[in-house]
Amino acid sequence: MIQQPELTVIMPVYNVEKYLARALDHLAKQDDPNFKLLIVNDGSTDSTRKIAEQYRDQFRYFNIINKPNGGLSDARNVGIENVDTPYFTFHDGDDWVDSGYTAFFVRAFHDHPDAAMVSCGFWLDYENKEGSIPATKKNVHGMKNKLRTYQLVGNPLGSLMDNHFLATPVKGYTWNKGYKLSVVKHNHLHFMSDLAFMEDQIFTVQYLALTDGFYCDSTPLYHYWQRKDSMVHKFNLKMIPDNFKANYFIIKTMIRSLWQEHKKEKGTKHELIEASERDQR
Repeated sequence: MIQQPELTVIMPVYNVEKYLARALDHLAKQDDPNFKLLIVNDGSTDSTRKIAEQYRDQFRYFNIINKPNGGLSDARNVGIENVDTPYFTFHDGDDWVDSGYTAFFVRAFHDHPDAAMVSCGFWLDYENKEGSIPATKKNVHGMKNKLRTYQLVGNPLGSLMDNHFLATPVKGYTWNKGYKLSVVKHNHLHFMSDLAFMEDQIFTVQYLALTDGFYCDSTPLYHYWQRKDSMVHKFNLKMIPDNFKANYFIIKTMIRSLWQEHKKEKGTKHELIEASERDQR
């Protein structure tokens, strides 16, 4: 008897006919096939929708939502609204994953019940280079406190330039993270739709600020395809104000969260001292 799936993979797609088959081929060969695939077609004008439909029979749970074009954040928000599993993650239509990808999230949440978010590492793949390159050789493993988590997630330069010297196996991307639906629903979290980029890092930081417990395993399982024609790698003037706006929001959220954490720890320490003094009377 097949158990109800615990994980949904949300895949927003827009005009990715050149890459979608590769993404779906790898997802269809997961070690743990018991997950839900939710494709959000954001008004594609090429054959993206047709290609996606051809894979319907290769997944146990498969759903396509076709909507007018509203941008990546809007597509992600629509995806979240239609999740009915305890955990979910995201997957871009031009990337692909290793066979242990979906199993990682379910296992990580089961093995670390105190974790509100879990993360795996990722590969960098280039059109003009053979083989996959790990995002970093740094080995990060285990539960992390809030300050260390923010250090791993932070990416202050955004997409203004390649910043491999700040590389971590985590960063603010959503496709190597596992989220709990209950956290998102309870706090009414959603992606900001008025930014050209870094909306994923804002969502991740907001989520972390509202929770305790982050687990990371730097083993790379996700392949981040470095497209020269992608929005992230094509500089435009809107990136500059958006970068400042996003970083202001992120830094403010982090500082406020860490200050609240400090006050909570200080209060707990004070209570322990008072309890100890009472016991000694």
